[in-house]
Amino acid sequence: MAIMLEARQLGTTIRGRNVLNDLTFSFQKGYTYGIIGPNGVGKSTLLKLLSGVLPPSQGDIFLEGRSIAAYSRKEAARKLAVLQQGVLPPIGFTVREVIEMGRFPYQNWFGNEAVDCSPIINQAIAAMGLEKLEQRKMAELSGGERQRVALAKVIVQQAEVILLDEPTTYLDIGYQIQLLDTVKSWQREQGITVVSVLHDLNLAALYCDEVLVLHRGRIAALGKPQHIYTTELIREVYGAEASIMNHPLTGAPQILLAPNVRINNGELE
Repeated sequence: MAIMLEARQLGTTIRGRNVLNDLTFSFQKGYTYGIIGPNGVGKSTLLKLLSGVLPPSQGDIFLEGRSIAAYSRKEAARKLAVLQQGVLPPIGFTVREVIEMGRFPYQNWFGNEAVDCSPIINQAIAAMGLEKLEQRKMAELSGGERQRVALAKVIVQQAEVILLDEPTTYLDIGYQIQLLDTVKSWQREQGITVVSVLHDLNLAALYCDEVLVLHRGRIAALGKPQHIYTTELIREVYGAEASIMNHPLTGAPQILLAPNVRINNGELE
């Protein structure tokens, strides 16, 4: 399987503090990866490094075997799309106009494309359930609606690698599942590589082929959720006690956190 994205001895220092240290890993074409770990461990920073937005203090990132620093802005944008943490600001554009901005990598100096991109725009709008909102101004939308617009804008970019920073932020559980189902279906149909920073370990296990666990600036584990999700890992990385069970429908490991209680003669105290 071809390697799409690779980190070699990657590290970065921010305001004198070593955030990430000596990370080496690779992400293959056509797979979905999750990046998980406690708050402040550097998950979003790692995504910025992978996208080329933040230059590393050491090591390098390779996109299809070529240093990402060697790509021009438009050239990189045809290969790699990013959904940043948070939502699009309530700017004075309509939903459709914002989604159309995702076609920037394919436009000439006049903002035109050689082919009609309307079918691509319409497909993304339908995928994210935005048909009734496409002529609404962004300022009129809720945070969850703007998040769905942001993902639709990423979809129309038609990149081979998608980086998503906490894509389920501001979404209720129904839209979380809809969004992740859409991304997974899209990934499988197009054969693209998806990398998502996620807080929810159970969602990561349900939707990711492999998961990278960050702890204290280093890789604590990398592999299939069913192989790396252990009570010892949860205790070491998150400082929490947990039980791990298989999902009744998918078989994916699901984590049940234990409350701070004691057990005496089989009874909870």
